[in-house]
Amino acid sequence: MDHSTKDILPVDPEDASELDDWRLPLSYMKGRHLEDIAGLPPMKENWRIKERLKTWSVALALCLNIGVDPPDVVKTTPCARKECWIDPLSRGSQKAMELIANSLQKQYERWQPRARYKQLLDPTTDEVRKLCIALRKNAKNERVLFHYNGHGVPRPTVNGEIWVFNKSYTQYIPLSVYDLQVWMGKPSVYVLDCSYAAQIVDSFKLFIRERESEFFLEGSINLSTSNSSCLGLLDESILLAACGSKEILPMNPKLPADLFTACLTTPIKTALLWFCLQRVGKLVHGVTEEMIDNIPGKLNERKTPLGELNWIFTAITDTIAWNTLSQELFQKLFRQDLLVASLYRNYLLAERIMRSYNCTPESHPYLPPTYQHPLWQAWDLAVDHIMAQLPQLIDGTQEYEPSSFFPEQLNAFQVWLLSFPNLSQPPTQLPIILQFLLSQAHRLQALELLGRYLDMGPEAVHAALSVGIFPYVLKLLASKLRELQPILVFIWAKILSVDNCCQSDLVKDGGYKYFISVLADTTIQFEYRTMAAFILSSICNNYSKGQEVCLQGNVVAICLSQLEEPNAVLKQWLAICLGRLWQKYDAAKWCGVRDAAHEKLSLLLWDEVPEVRAAAVFALGTYIFTPSTDGSHTDHATSIDHSVAMLLLPLVSDGSPLVRMELITALHGLILQYEREFQIAALRSSDSEPSLVPSNLSTSLTPGGWINVFIDSASSSSETEKKSDHLSPMKRSPAAISNGSVNSESYSSGEDDESLPRPGPRTQSFAPPPPIARYHDNSSSSGLYAQLWRGVQSICGDPCPTVALKAGSIIQSVLDKIRQTSKARDIAISSLSTSTSAPLSVAPPPSSASVSHGKSHTIGRSSSKSRAVEPSSNSSLPAFLLTSRKDPQADDDNYPQLSPGGSGSSSSIGSSASVYEETKFYDWSCKYFANSLMKQPEDCDRFSESYLQREFRFLRNHTVREEGSQLIDSYDKAKFNDHIFVNKESKTPQELKFHPYIPQLVVLHKSSWSLWDIERGTHLCTHSNHTGTSKATAVEFINPHDVSFLLTGTDDGCIRVWRNYLEEDEGSPKLVTSWRALSDMQQSSRNVGMVMEWEQPTGLLYATGDVKYIRVWDTHKELKISDIPTGAESCVSSLALDHCDKSLMVAGCGDGTIRLYDRRHPSSSSLVQVLKEHSSWILKVHIQQPVNNIVSMGAQGDVRVWDPRFTRSTHNFNAMSGSNVCTIHHSVPLLACASNQAIKLYNIQNKESINSIRYHDGFMGQKIGPTKSITFHPYKLWMAAGGSDGLISIYSSERKK
Repeated sequence: MDHSTKDILPVDPEDASELDDWRLPLSYMKGRHLEDIAGLPPMKENWRIKERLKTWSVALALCLNIGVDPPDVVKTTPCARKECWIDPLSRGSQKAMELIANSLQKQYERWQPRARYKQLLDPTTDEVRKLCIALRKNAKNERVLFHYNGHGVPRPTVNGEIWVFNKSYTQYIPLSVYDLQVWMGKPSVYVLDCSYAAQIVDSFKLFIRERESEFFLEGSINLSTSNSSCLGLLDESILLAACGSKEILPMNPKLPADLFTACLTTPIKTALLWFCLQRVGKLVHGVTEEMIDNIPGKLNERKTPLGELNWIFTAITDTIAWNTLSQELFQKLFRQDLLVASLYRNYLLAERIMRSYNCTPESHPYLPPTYQHPLWQAWDLAVDHIMAQLPQLIDGTQEYEPSSFFPEQLNAFQVWLLSFPNLSQPPTQLPIILQFLLSQAHRLQALELLGRYLDMGPEAVHAALSVGIFPYVLKLLASKLRELQPILVFIWAKILSVDNCCQSDLVKDGGYKYFISVLADTTIQFEYRTMAAFILSSICNNYSKGQEVCLQGNVVAICLSQLEEPNAVLKQWLAICLGRLWQKYDAAKWCGVRDAAHEKLSLLLWDEVPEVRAAAVFALGTYIFTPSTDGSHTDHATSIDHSVAMLLLPLVSDGSPLVRMELITALHGLILQYEREFQIAALRSSDSEPSLVPSNLSTSLTPGGWINVFIDSASSSSETEKKSDHLSPMKRSPAAISNGSVNSESYSSGEDDESLPRPGPRTQSFAPPPPIARYHDNSSSSGLYAQLWRGVQSICGDPCPTVALKAGSIIQSVLDKIRQTSKARDIAISSLSTSTSAPLSVAPPPSSASVSHGKSHTIGRSSSKSRAVEPSSNSSLPAFLLTSRKDPQADDDNYPQLSPGGSGSSSSIGSSASVYEETKFYDWSCKYFANSLMKQPEDCDRFSESYLQREFRFLRNHTVREEGSQLIDSYDKAKFNDHIFVNKESKTPQELKFHPYIPQLVVLHKSSWSLWDIERGTHLCTHSNHTGTSKATAVEFINPHDVSFLLTGTDDGCIRVWRNYLEEDEGSPKLVTSWRALSDMQQSSRNVGMVMEWEQPTGLLYATGDVKYIRVWDTHKELKISDIPTGAESCVSSLALDHCDKSLMVAGCGDGTIRLYDRRHPSSSSLVQVLKEHSSWILKVHIQQPVNNIVSMGAQGDVRVWDPRFTRSTHNFNAMSGSNVCTIHHSVPLLACASNQAIKLYNIQNKESINSIRYHDGFMGQKIGPTKSITFHPYKLWMAAGGSDGLISIYSSERKK
């Protein structure tokens, strides 16, 4: 290229956002195109507590022996004396013991008031044994708590013994921990408040391991029940020990003697006392122990000082545990049991306080150290805040100033949400947020922040559920506050999108009524009504009770009344909600019948959004009635089912595979409900399936409406061999359905029509043969089933593999059941052993009750004397009737297995289609709510990686276009003498296509395509086009300015769109979408196949070829817009669009005419002019921009330039005669044409020949072979040519550097 022109100035980055590429719409970039149609993977861990337990029985064993110190403990003077905040020496020993026991019981009752408490005051061994056994017996499978205070007895021994008393209190009696664990059983909780307490924990574990070892050594068969009870005992036992195995309890006289118990049962008072004893606490003057006892308020009143302090303490300890423990351990200790949760919250405080006095509390299960967690500083601040106000609060001289703890934590959570958080580490404040939900003042703000957190994805939802959000938000559904409705609906949509098992809770607690009221209120924004519809559909999803309550809540009428709403997502979920409500629930279906539901839903079948159409198909598929227990249908139900079927059938030509997959699934449900009728339709569809029935099989219709099927046993075996393709439903023409109608003429068997069996008896030269089966024929509906059957057959050839596979499996299943019908087989085989003139006795017609849904139905009834015989070698029966009864699979090798590509390929999917299986459409739709709904798309964030990548691509495109604009000044000097690329492929190229902005070339073969890097001269990839026997004839780039997709068209009318064809690191290319763009493709003299033109700004695809119309598809809607009749008797060989004004379309036809269409007119009157100067096949038509002149070239080499305003060409010249391909440059007036041995280039303006290429430069001087395809680069002076010998060459006007 000549670089003498002015240099191209780069675009200023500030002006990059003004490039035109930003305004170009993208096609096939929705979720249904870029991701698999599947739901979320199941959660690895279940957030629900496996088994919720309660501690109903509590044994309080106090071994104090007041007035007598144990012999192994030397106490200081003064010494800690108080037990349960009572000085035992202040009154008589017996009275003090009772007061202490009662006080301890009251302290426990604060945490579990409903438990049964039993006191053991200085007990004996027998008393402990009797009480523990009695408590375990009454508790059954619930927890029993054993609280042991051993301050008045010796320390636990290394042999695993604690101490109690004899009856006269003269001796200390050892009590083995082994015995104690046997008496207590499981599950149990042990609180051990004594010196050397951890020694008991160690002995407890040791004894369990010994018992388990004995169990496994001796064998479980001969073991007693008591011995086997050790299994799982350690996992179901909880132990809390006050100190280590060599540690003595603190004796500070300012502290209670049972400091550990005080921390567990009276945490707030203990924490305040300990705070005052610390250095920090001494800064607060005037606070005494008596003041601590008189803090205003109650623990359960959060607005009072004491209540707020308790609230803060609960939030902090929950948060510390959540951030420290594993999810399983957190749920077991802090969510499973109310009393255990309280004890463990208080245990975290006990660890902090006891460690300050050189004692290390121990727990089983093991808890990591938490006494230095940063949140304890927040607790100290909250305590300091209250203590500073305490004297004035008690005097009444000051009102209480609430703590700033919760607002500060709320702000911290909000900052975390704004800081691009890592979801692998949940936020520290998440448990605190749950505490906010208890406060009406902070509830709305907390719910909004919680909603923002849940919007981050399934991981966030799972974390919130694990921390315990569920009971909070469930109770809030009872709220009548209207301002909470939007955020509550949002939160519940997030929860149910991740875990649908919450449906039973919503039904049990009546929460479903909340969402019905939201859905019914049309004044609420459509986003929240959409979420409500989703929630109700989740409640109905495979849950009969949910369906019942929704039906009672009038959900059917509510959904139907809003189907005309403009929002697509709302309509989609209204339809899905109806489908979930109707599924296997006839009462709801009859409710829909009364409201003409199928007629109202039919409006959505042609909606602009494919998801809405798919949802409508899904709903109508579930609307089909289930037969009664005897297998029959009412006439009204059958009429409704027929109406639904006819509404669905036209969608076989829908442009979205999402819709077609739902369609074939709905038709499958219909086939299963009317199995017998479809089996008859399969047997009678001789036009579409001639090989299903042998040529010697004939039928006759009786006056009673029964079909008699006869076998000509005198037929020769040679005819049977000719018909060996029995039961092959796949032999048909590619285009089975046009514009939603199904015609039997569309199917081709590949056999002579005279060989096909026709309805009605044949005239034969021998006696009437015996009937082998009889079917009742309802003439009013048999045509409907035949039409539906042909519709299912047509989908077998669907270009989408999953859709075709589903349709093939359904047909396979129906044919399997026909083949395996034992009675029809027995009658047919028995007829071989009888005389051809002797009729076989046939039982009366079966009643409707003899046909039951879901089972293999009998097509006819055989004589009771019929028997199976070995088929003779010259039998002319079809294989499915010759299968031996003893081995029903004996003929499987001869029976064709169906696959989407055709008949006869091996597949095992046929049997699976006998059971109705839903698609993943519902699960995939639920992912919409699991993904972020608030997050701004990355493309809108100017600093995101996605935005910067797009900006780079658009700047690159601008540079390429600017370089291309310089061709206007230099194209007349271009000779295309430089051979910049040459490579050879093993296959003959059908079409070549340059990428407009990337130096790459796509080579289209008959059944595949390959990609080449032009600059490097390397082959990037080759991929199958999944075309089967059809031939690829057209290729286009979709979204070439951004993330490019590759679109290919084949001569059977199918289009496939591929993505990731450029991404070497993302595996093989993936099929984005596929559909049949053209039907009724006809064979022309030159087999044009498909011809298409793509218009990126509008997203319209114009497809034509060997048809007599031009079909317009909207790729955004994935719908056919119109069919423009060509008005010609021949095919369309070339097509061109006016990309500037978007009004003109030019079609070159095989009869030599050039037809001009105004796209603004209705399709029936869009043909505005016919140009007839060419006398031969049109090779190429092109619209020169911006002057809008039309350039055309015929097969005889005559080139014409037209002004569309006139009927005669403005100038013309003769190019190379005998050309077979031609191309015209997109930007400059250059034309290239090729014959068998040469390529010639012409300047269209001056009619001069520029160059003639006959030899491959630098490739051993080889002559050019017959050229199959030729193309120009749209912006560069590059020309690519592909020959029948597989050579791909690229010529340029600038030598490759």
